[in-house]
Amino acid sequence: MTAVAAVGEKSGRVKSFLQLVKIEHSIFALPFAYLSALVALDRLGTGVHWIDLLLVTIAMVSGRTFAMAANRILDRKIDALNPRTQNRELVTGAVSLRTAWTGAVASLVVMAIAAGLLNWLCLALFPLAVIPLVVYPYAKRFTDFPHYVLALAQAVAPVGAWLAMTGSFHGSGPAWVLGVAVGLWIGGFDIIYACQDVEIDRRIGVHSTPARFGVRTALHISTVTHVLTFALFVWFGQLVGLGWLWWVGLALTAAAFAYQHLVVTPNDLSKVNRAFFTANGFVGIALFLFALLDLLVN
Repeated sequence: MTAVAAVGEKSGRVKSFLQLVKIEHSIFALPFAYLSALVALDRLGTGVHWIDLLLVTIAMVSGRTFAMAANRILDRKIDALNPRTQNRELVTGAVSLRTAWTGAVASLVVMAIAAGLLNWLCLALFPLAVIPLVVYPYAKRFTDFPHYVLALAQAVAPVGAWLAMTGSFHGSGPAWVLGVAVGLWIGGFDIIYACQDVEIDRRIGVHSTPARFGVRTALHISTVTHVLTFALFVWFGQLVGLGWLWWVGLALTAAAFAYQHLVVTPNDLSKVNRAFFTANGFVGIALFLFALLDLLVN
């Protein structure tokens, strides 16, 4: 019975840690890493490198897990002051600080190993990929635009996936365009998400674009950010020569962006979670699937 209880306790800790880092949210940026990798492989004409794609997946998920764990650890005192975040696992004690640190360090090690197994360039650039992941939790303490630090952290994914496939910066321009697009996309909806905490952020001294400029202006800034995102998606498609299926995916993406900005208004923030999770999850999956179909057809 003791052994069974120990296994159950460990299983419970793992489950709580996965809830802490919101492992299911990896779906947002992962499709774009795959898209960048597949376009790079298409240009190389070498066929699909399944092991490399698996390593990219491991690096992406472990990197995001590290980032979320670090964010929760560093923000635990702030989270305790915010009614919306008071039930997070580190605040309630469902996850101990020791467990969170162990998970963060383990994720970082796994990410480094995956980068090293991909190629020497990915391993050499690994520290540069980690820096914005660590800086982001601190950004809300000194800048009104922490959302764009998050954008920088997310922009790494498509670029890293391209370099993982090619081992070279040569011809990587499309990956940078896609990376900036993904970064701005996530930064833009992070602005929307932060609108929920304007009053408490001002009270406890947390910086954000909504807290500094107000919800209405912040939503306008988010709209402009997503217009730029869409323009970069268009540019990426042109750079790599994607066909009509990609443009169908872009049309659906435009509809998702419009929906997101229509349902969240300065006077009604009740649909922020719907915009954040449903619309953004749809964007990543839809664009990847239509791009994949286009690559297969062509």
